[in-house]
Amino acid sequence: MKEGAIKPAEGQAAPAAAETIVVDDGAAAPRRKKGRLILMLSVPLILLAVGAYFYLTSGRYVSTDNAYVQQDKVGVSALVTGPITEVAVRENQRVKAGDLLFRIDPSPYRIALEQAEAQIASAQVSVSKLQAENAGTGADILAAQDNLVIAQRNLERYSELLRRGFTTRVLYDQQLHNVQEAKQRLANARNNAQVTAAQIRSGGESAQPAIAAAIAARDKALLDLKRTEIRAPIDGYVTQTDRLQLGSMAVQGLAMVTVVRSGDTWIEANYKETDLKTMAPGQPAEIRLDAYPSARIRGHVASIGRGTGSELSVLPAQNATGNWVKVTQRVPVRIAIDSNPGRPLLAGLSAKVKVDTQEQAPAPARR
Repeated sequence: MKEGAIKPAEGQAAPAAAETIVVDDGAAAPRRKKGRLILMLSVPLILLAVGAYFYLTSGRYVSTDNAYVQQDKVGVSALVTGPITEVAVRENQRVKAGDLLFRIDPSPYRIALEQAEAQIASAQVSVSKLQAENAGTGADILAAQDNLVIAQRNLERYSELLRRGFTTRVLYDQQLHNVQEAKQRLANARNNAQVTAAQIRSGGESAQPAIAAAIAARDKALLDLKRTEIRAPIDGYVTQTDRLQLGSMAVQGLAMVTVVRSGDTWIEANYKETDLKTMAPGQPAEIRLDAYPSARIRGHVASIGRGTGSELSVLPAQNATGNWVKVTQRVPVRIAIDSNPGRPLLAGLSAKVKVDTQEQAPAPARR
């Protein structure tokens, strides 16, 4: 033992030799270089792949979020005027064509029908009277002809007596006047026969003008009475029923309730005019609804509108002014729905539509 070294006390173990950790720097350096090389090569490749994807698909898809679910809607109005006495539907109720929606008070129209039926009976009496008069005109004509023959014979006798000097000129003139009156009565009888014959047509009572007019009035009254029951024109769902209140007045021609057709739904997507360059009917489309963001609905372009939204509006824009500013126009494109979304499609829901313009629809055959 060297001098100056501390001798361990008896019973104490000698301290263990310190562990030595040896690091192999020569083996770790190649792994780090290899990782950096892979990273340096993968980043440009990823960027190149992303760029190639966008280059190849650039302009392939055109999308818009200016799209909405559309359904046929029929405004049901009253065809006659009157107070509402019965409401047979409630809001959002499903109805079939022909189902009763509401009823208008039928009392005044039932009375009008009874009056029309009374007019038919009166017209039938008038026609029967004309037919009897027409039948009597023949007898009047025969009587007038007989009177004329008798008057002419008397005139011939008095003419011979006057020539022989056995009568006076006054009596002769009286017989001549009787002949003229008989001719006038015959002419009047014939005129009356023509008038009554003109008022009566062949073909039975229904062909007579008076009866036909009364029947038309009866049919109109019957139609008005039938129209007091307003029924659904199509299958669908009833909405806007808050206007159907008992006692409220239904006005002719004013929409009282709306029926939304069921089973006929499409998307109306308003695309920019610059997006229509390669769009054509038949191209597939993907639809996403804001109400159901997880649902992806398949569809296709059914048709492209024949005018822009501003041109087909109630008041088209007038651009022939000095302060004109060019604005990109929107064209309505109808998107047909091909898949069932599994959720109810309500009219007016917002949607986003993406059309694949790379798939071109087959060109129509030339005639």
